[in-house]
Amino acid sequence: MDNELHIRKSPRIKHFDYSASRYYFITICTHEHRSYFGMVVTTADNGEMKLNERGEIINRHISELDNRYPLVKVEKYVIMPNHIHMILLLDNNNDITLTQIIGLFKSGVSREIGFPVWQRSFHDHVIRNEKDYKEIWHYIDNNPAKWAMDKYYVSGIC
Repeated sequence: MDNELHIRKSPRIKHFDYSASRYYFITICTHEHRSYFGMVVTTADNGEMKLNERGEIINRHISELDNRYPLVKVEKYVIMPNHIHMILLLDNNNDITLTQIIGLFKSGVSREIGFPVWQRSFHDHVIRNEKDYKEIWHYIDNNPAKWAMDKYYVSGIC
């Protein structure tokens, strides 16, 4: 019988300074991809996220990130039923890391909602140039319209 613990691989880039002043594309998923934040209403060529009470809590917490952490600027975001996407600018002098900011955000949301909402960790992408930034911005803008094709798509109402 194998008694070794499973070693979880970190999604962070090895030896990358996550306190560096950069643009980051962040995706945070709910635990087991459960739809907690509302629902997407789609038409033939459009989609709109209708936030429920939990979704409004997320919206407020994202809106407050700039004020809570003066070195962080939320450039763009979308809240989906079971995940969020954000473009964050970390204008930092090594005081706080991206991982710390996301951890504080996730714990604050879970505390207010009243139960652990999030899966472990988060996905990040270091935005490398203006083309990358514009593609991600467009992806975030169009996420609700393409919800049924999204890899995090779960049908049903939350």
